[in-house]
Amino acid sequence: MTLRTSLLAAAVALSGCATGPTSTASAPLPADRFYTGLQALCGQAFAGRVVTDTPPPTGDNPFAGKDLVMHVRGCDGNELRVPFHVGDDRSRTWVITRTGPGLRLKHDHRHEDGSHDAVTMYGGDTASLGTATRQEFPVDEFSKAMFLREGLNASLTNTWAMELQPGRTFVYELSRPGGRLFQVEFDLTRPVPLPPAPWGDED
Repeated sequence: MTLRTSLLAAAVALSGCATGPTSTASAPLPADRFYTGLQALCGQAFAGRVVTDTPPPTGDNPFAGKDLVMHVRGCDGNELRVPFHVGDDRSRTWVITRTGPGLRLKHDHRHEDGSHDAVTMYGGDTASLGTATRQEFPVDEFSKAMFLREGLNASLTNTWAMELQPGRTFVYELSRPGGRLFQVEFDLTRPVPLPPAPWGDED
């Protein structure tokens, strides 16, 4: 092999190495794909059911016998607002926002008059890339301080998660070390009539 041929081969090899990472970097991140999949449901509502609740509640169960409905309602820019209705209780809204390579989940809790609950806007940011179908949100420091203030010590180790199987199911999950696991699964194959607006966000 001549010197000219050797240099040409090296240049081609280096060119291939340079284009590889660029191509990978331009591919959508898992959080982007998850967010886009959830955003595609905007304007629709779906019925759900509790599929896991361990250990079972010892007192009153606020979900027992109630219609559970999620409504992908607010889809502005980099924020999605998803009210989660439990019967006539319209106090809960999941707020999902982009955070660069990841996502943030917050729980907006309101009273019937629209005012904020004492425990509201808690949640966390993704700590890993996750996948296009599952994103996890460990509790953040803001939420820990709130939980301590309100005496909710069990919530200091919360991790929330959301799973999306497009055209099939959406799952909201809460877990804690020691075996606590709560999951609500929504059927995406059958949209239901839109519920009223969540408290504090009436049209």
